Amino acid sequence: MRKMRVAALWLALLMLTACGSKTPAGDGSTASVPDSTDKLTASSDLFTDRDLDASYSGKSTTVTLTGTTAQCSSDAVEIHGSTVTITDEGTYILTGTLEDGMIVVNADETDKPQIVLAGASIHSETSAALYVLQADKVVVTLAQGSENTLSSGESFTAIDDNNIDGAVFSKQDITFNGSGSLTVNAPAGHGIVCKDDLVLCGGTYHITSASHGIDANDSVRAVSAALTVDAGKDGIHAENTDDATLGFVYLESGSYNVAAEGDGISAGSTLQIEDGTYHITAGGGSANAATLTSDSWGGYMGGGKGGMGGPGGGMRPDMGGAGYGTLTDTTAEDSTSMKGLKASGALTVNGGSFTVDAADDAVHSNTSVTVNGGTFDIQTGDDGFHADDTLSVNGGTITINQSYEGLEGLTVAISGGDITLKSSDDGINAAGGTDQSGFGGFRGNDGFGGGMGGMGGMGGMGGMGASNGAITITGGSIYMNASGDGIDANGTLEISGGYVVVCGPTQGDTAVLDYDVSATITGGTFIGTGSYMMAQTFSDGTQGVIAVSVGNQQAGTPITLTDTQGREVLSATPQLPFAIVILSSADVVIGQDYTITVGSASGTFAAS
Repeated sequence: MRKMRVAALWLALLMLTACGSKTPAGDGSTASVPDSTDKLTASSDLFTDRDLDASYSGKSTTVTLTGTTAQCSSDAVEIHGSTVTITDEGTYILTGTLEDGMIVVNADETDKPQIVLAGASIHSETSAALYVLQADKVVVTLAQGSENTLSSGESFTAIDDNNIDGAVFSKQDITFNGSGSLTVNAPAGHGIVCKDDLVLCGGTYHITSASHGIDANDSVRAVSAALTVDAGKDGIHAENTDDATLGFVYLESGSYNVAAEGDGISAGSTLQIEDGTYHITAGGGSANAATLTSDSWGGYMGGGKGGMGGPGGGMRPDMGGAGYGTLTDTTAEDSTSMKGLKASGALTVNGGSFTVDAADDAVHSNTSVTVNGGTFDIQTGDDGFHADDTLSVNGGTITINQSYEGLEGLTVAISGGDITLKSSDDGINAAGGTDQSGFGGFRGNDGFGGGMGGMGGMGGMGGMGASNGAITITGGSIYMNASGDGIDANGTLEISGGYVVVCGPTQGDTAVLDYDVSATITGGTFIGTGSYMMAQTFSDGTQGVIAVSVGNQQAGTPITLTDTQGREVLSATPQLPFAIVILSSADVVIGQDYTITVGSASGTFAAS
């Protein structure tokens, strides 16, 4: 009769008092605990069946937290004052409040205990609320509908040789799953620390921390988790200084709301995102970015043949000319990384919805960035997307509302996607932002009299400071509103497809196209407007190009290109003032005449 009464109480109140031998833990009851047995699915084999399964039917041990201590009759649970130590594999259901104590897991290194938080609130004033010292793996399940809290105090006092510095601190693999919620507060140190692999499968998490919100050595892996982080350093941080293949982050579906004084999500090796919704503010956002200023725009325009509409091909001011302003970083002494998504290794995005406001780069890799899908809404104090090596955009919808440079990499390859960007410097820049661009180098018509003129022939000096940067555009739709160069290829530019619009400024040392070696167009559509002072047009290609100077035109002045039959070939209405127009498409044939109308002025030119 005793067992029947205990089982009934357990089902009603989740207050089972366990007893029995150490192996297995529990009282031998096989009644099911009332919790969801739904099992998540994941496309990656990075998640085990045990990670994805949040059920805990079967034999269980209940630990009742009573404020200053706890109650449990199983010899697999040791209670010393306010310290509760789990020493064996099994399922442990925690309920109640522990005002200043901790849960410690110190089991055999082959054990995989499961801790079910079913309305538990645990606070440790001087250490971790949950400390996993030894086990093969620990699964922490958030019971359906439950609200749970794990919190630490203003400082940490050492209790062993481990440097415990988080409200949750695990030396071993740890998985959080279930459909309940967990609040983690760490006014000092990190929120959740894992010295191995940290897995989140489902559940709702609210983490507030003085340092990293989540900090793992080997990996952070999440699927269908709802995560909100407010962190004094990085929101999610994975790094392994001993093994370059570890320290990776993999996120598959779920929601991730991160406000971090450092990076939003930072991976010491690779970062891969399959899907999910992301709202990330890093370093206080773009409003808190380093101030990059140009005290005076270059107004220099040297002589020499090859200018637009007459003399003026000229030399770049930064190559010895006068009047070139220098960029100044007013917070250069602050070395804190404040990027939205960051990886030391490859960063890959296959899908998801991203809203990123970052003081530094919104998306950054020390090696390569690949975007195959997803929707991005970005504001950044530096680059929208940056890769030290290769930046590849194959799909997705990218809107960069504010940036210093929009897309940057040693190599930038765009084969698809819908890209709209606004930049205070270059729209697309190759060679990591190092401005080694050449000057001169036009192909086009001889000057045309009046207010509209063709671009001169090959002119100026070219190739000085050339690099191995490369920009290739084979597809996609790209619109750039750039206050610097529209496309700055410190090396080569190749366009063979896509629809590219460059809307550049008229001031100083800027150009629609800026390249060292060559710029070829063999396909696609190109519409470029901007300054004439440093202008270059395509150096080669298989489809025709119309490149003319048009005087000083106001923003909103319509441009129309028609063929000899009066049929419209291209049209545009630039959002910025402009002095040159560069047009090319598959319908523009080399050697044939076309009429370009800009506002009330027009002229006829042969495509080159």
